[in-house]
Amino acid sequence: MQEAGLRAITNPRRREILRLVWDAERSSGEIASHFDVSWPAISQNLRVLEDVGFVRCRRQGTTRLYRADRQRLGPLKSVLLKMWESDLDRLAVLAEEEARRDQRAGR
Repeated sequence: MQEAGLRAITNPRRREILRLVWDAERSSGEIASHFDVSWPAISQNLRVLEDVGFVRCRRQGTTRLYRADRQRLGPLKSVLLKMWESDLDRLAVLAEEEARRDQRAGR
């Protein structure tokens, strides 16, 4: 599950969808309105997230409502935190290098 989950969230559009449904249940149409791609593209991304269990879908009449399943995302937390910390460490190194260059250049 972890590998499939990581693959699912490598796509920036899927991460944005998760952000949209993190705190609120939203209809598929409302989710789609946030993007400048076709409805089928959004539907496909929702399906991927649903297949790995990161979003739950509930029908209300003809409307599909989506919400993030935070419990299912839980096992990825340690992996994502490690990635985040690694990125922060790299950012700190780059900032320090830039500061040293600026000092040498007298800026």
